[in-house]
Amino acid sequence: MRMFFTPALLAGLLSACQTGPAIPAAPEGNTPSPADIIAASQPSEWRTLDPENTLYMDFPGKGRVIIELAPAFAPNHVTNVKALSREGYFANGAVTRVQDNFVSQWAQAADPARPPKVGVEKLNAEFTLPRTAIPGFDILPDPDTYAPEVGFVNGMYAARDKGRVWLTHCYGMVGVGRENDENSGGGTELYVIIGHSPRNLDRQLTVLGRVVQGMEIMSSFPRGTGDIGFYKTPEEYQRYADIKVAADLPPHQRTPLEIMKTDSASFATLVNSRRWRKDDFYTKPVGRIGLCNVTVPVRAVAQAG
Repeated sequence: MRMFFTPALLAGLLSACQTGPAIPAAPEGNTPSPADIIAASQPSEWRTLDPENTLYMDFPGKGRVIIELAPAFAPNHVTNVKALSREGYFANGAVTRVQDNFVSQWAQAADPARPPKVGVEKLNAEFTLPRTAIPGFDILPDPDTYAPEVGFVNGMYAARDKGRVWLTHCYGMVGVGRENDENSGGGTELYVIIGHSPRNLDRQLTVLGRVVQGMEIMSSFPRGTGDIGFYKTPEEYQRYADIKVAADLPPHQRTPLEIMKTDSASFATLVNSRRWRKDDFYTKPVGRIGLCNVTVPVRAVAQAG
């Protein structure tokens, strides 16, 4: 016997199968802009960066790239990168690879290479964690191609299934370079996503943080003309002065930033306004949003005095 499904019946079946939170309804009228939502947010909806888990990569003449680390997801790699920084391993390092629509990658880039003194070159990969290890997961209810559930953990783009949780390769996320052996990286070479989010890399490489300021620097370097975007000669390298842990600098040399909390009402409003974006230009709201299409707001902290 043939089965016929009306649109109403199909909608009911899909609703019955949905286990996560429902997608919020469209706001009435035009949606507010991110700037308006940020302006209306409350101080309690923001958190300041932890200097102990913040890296500064300073490019002379270009500016500062700021990376927030994610020790909850990659504790060994975060500890090792900070150790490498503190021993001076990255001093006068360089971006050695820029592959269009993919990554910028950097390393010590010394000739001859300076071996680590305290840090190490290789660690066991930290691709995933048990789901129960990360209790604070702010779910994005929209469907995702690569994972059963996606969302945010303390501002980091994340995904999970029934047993595991991991960080995802969205724009601005920072990962650990490696060879074919999954345990061949340790943080001596790092990369940042500068193009369309290569989510097929999720759970293939260790992800340890994200750039929260300075992506305009990392994404604007000349593209490498060698294999997979590597520069062919050291003269092409894009040199940075050093990579420093923010906590190791005196307060007046730090860049104070704060991040909107992803469990806040203002962040939920921001996401829904982008999901249902409607204004004079956007006249056909989509009603869905992808994880990597959400921008977690970052702003400077007003200085006293």
